[in-house]
Amino acid sequence: MPSPAPLTDRIAQALQLRPAQVEAAVRLLDEGNTIPFITRYRKEATGNLDEEKLRLISEELTSGRQLEERASAITRLLQQQQQLTPELEASIRGATSLKQLEDLYLPFRPKRKTRATIARQRGLEPLATRILHDDRTLGDLQQAAKSFISTEQGLNSVEEVLSGAQDIIVEWISENSAVREACRQVLRQTGRLQSTGIEKATPQMQAEYRDYLDFSDMIMKIPPHRLLALNRGEREEVLRIKVSWDKHRAQFVTGKILNVDARCYNQFMNEAIAEALERHLLPSLDRELRKDVTLKAEKHAIDVFARNLRNLLLQPPLSPQRVLAIDPGLRTGCKLAVLNETGDVLALDVVYITGNADRQLEARNKIVQLVREHGIKTIAIGNGTACRETEELVAQAIRDELPDVHYIIVNEAGASIYSASTIAREEFPELDATARGTISIARRLLDPLSELVKIEPQHLGVGMYQHDIPPKQLKSALDGVVESCVNYVGVDLNTASASLLRYVSGLNQLLAKRIVDRRKVRGPFRNRAELLEVQGIGPTIFTQAAGFLKVAGSEPLDGTWIHPESYPATKTLLEKLQVPLVELTGENSTNLWRSQLLQQAEQIKQQPTELERLASDVHVGMETLRDILDSLLRPGRDPRLDLPKPVFRQDILRFEDLAEGVELEGTILNVVDFGAFVDIGLKDSALIHVSKMSNQFIRNPHEIVSVGDRVTVWVADIDKERRRVGLSLIRPQPSL
Repeated sequence: MPSPAPLTDRIAQALQLRPAQVEAAVRLLDEGNTIPFITRYRKEATGNLDEEKLRLISEELTSGRQLEERASAITRLLQQQQQLTPELEASIRGATSLKQLEDLYLPFRPKRKTRATIARQRGLEPLATRILHDDRTLGDLQQAAKSFISTEQGLNSVEEVLSGAQDIIVEWISENSAVREACRQVLRQTGRLQSTGIEKATPQMQAEYRDYLDFSDMIMKIPPHRLLALNRGEREEVLRIKVSWDKHRAQFVTGKILNVDARCYNQFMNEAIAEALERHLLPSLDRELRKDVTLKAEKHAIDVFARNLRNLLLQPPLSPQRVLAIDPGLRTGCKLAVLNETGDVLALDVVYITGNADRQLEARNKIVQLVREHGIKTIAIGNGTACRETEELVAQAIRDELPDVHYIIVNEAGASIYSASTIAREEFPELDATARGTISIARRLLDPLSELVKIEPQHLGVGMYQHDIPPKQLKSALDGVVESCVNYVGVDLNTASASLLRYVSGLNQLLAKRIVDRRKVRGPFRNRAELLEVQGIGPTIFTQAAGFLKVAGSEPLDGTWIHPESYPATKTLLEKLQVPLVELTGENSTNLWRSQLLQQAEQIKQQPTELERLASDVHVGMETLRDILDSLLRPGRDPRLDLPKPVFRQDILRFEDLAEGVELEGTILNVVDFGAFVDIGLKDSALIHVSKMSNQFIRNPHEIVSVGDRVTVWVADIDKERRRVGLSLIRPQPSL
């Protein structure tokens, strides 16, 4: 058997990349470089691999090395047992999954006391071996078994002897790697999962799982969200689940592998196969398959969560302005907070919207007063309890007295968790939790990313069955998304919180706190180089972090995406193009010089030989040169500003106003496997089913919409009894 290909080659083949790209990425990862740093600043080395490809390489690298480590461990164990043959060693080296490795090792794994081990202790292994190898000199089995009868060994009859020999053969069959793989395929192709209700479950719980009280489907065809729901129902003892499969087919393929039909003792072997399937293989492979499909469903749910989270975090910030935030409440009142353009608190108050007309008028007057006093143009209303009543009050005030003001409903998922957190107490030690939560609502609108990073992602309400996913696995994936978003947007070194800084490439929670502490003691950083004065930040960490941290200070390039390692090349480039650096960045930047640079940059990009020559002259790669030019043309540009703005309103939408075919504007709140939930201004979100997203077949709603998208929708159906609305992205055809 030929030696297996190197791990990097296998990764390249799996991801359809060039081996050189994978080798470079692996080398950079092993050197301790972060994925955001490699993505942005090592494009020449990796052949311009994007962040998603680099993360896939990292995942494949981790699993590939785990496979290699396990193969080495199994090889050592077999050597110690003196069981390692050249053929077995070659099979271990050629294994492409942990499952294959464990199948190969299974016959040699130390065993607890079983029927087969007892039979071996009674001396029946020689008989079992001769039957398994179809030794025809054995003759009649009944006669052959008589010589193994021994009262001392507890073998008092021919039946007991043959039963013991069969126990050994049953174990051998169930541990045969070829048999296991064949039966695994039969189970995958024919396995059917069935669920039924458990009588002792409460009516409320049975109602929650009514779709699964009598459910049956091919296990490999069950959608991830259904599979996770079935698992949860089983855990909560509402559902009883079993897997059935084609045992006749499994018996047939096993018999083929063992060539039973040509054997002298085929009836005996067929009985052994049937018992191996029933007693060992079915329970074992059933558990294995359910674990496999569950892991796949969990990964899918994490991917959905990650995609939704990314879109939520990258929502565009509000243009600099003051905001009035309202955290709705009935008994305890509506909390009010006025914040300035940078998120500082200007005023706090409480109003009560329940009770008599005088009280409601007083609440409305207070809102109008704060709006006029502070020059408010935007009101942010949290979507919690009493949101609808608050929205009606605000809409009435806008209609009667504040025609230039608009409002927006802000998802406050996780705000209560933030308000009671250590981070919130450190930010606002003198305020109570309700005031902190209200401030958070306003800041989510002013700069979503900066505020939402303070909350554990799983509390942000954009996942699917996230509570059914192993917390460690979920946290790792979502932390990667937050890290990606923070480094994609970049961070102001002098204003960012420790919660934001900790996700910057190369930094961690401790270093982020030290940066903030240094600002408090010594004032703002004047340039990126001063990062090296922070305890724990040396040249290596500085290299990873500096490009993602923006500083408006003594070095004009510190406010751009250009990495300090490329400053000399940038300045040489500008000298060659005869464009003054000071005219492109900071307060002195002018459109005239940027226009001149843009004209030259476009000419350079259209002439590959000129681009290559210029890159050689300034000693950088062509990809780096392109990035330098783009950064000079758009210094400090926030990529979120290119995204569509959220939907603002001035009047309330009522359920009674709706009719089929009505056109509405909405914002995507969450995307799941079966569709997307949309805020159209009602108390509850409305659903666009995946079948209503396009005239063509859509397998994945993420192909069409993302969290935060602003969409035009049409009312497709109205359920007046449950007050639910179905929407469509497909424009209705005019009636003839």
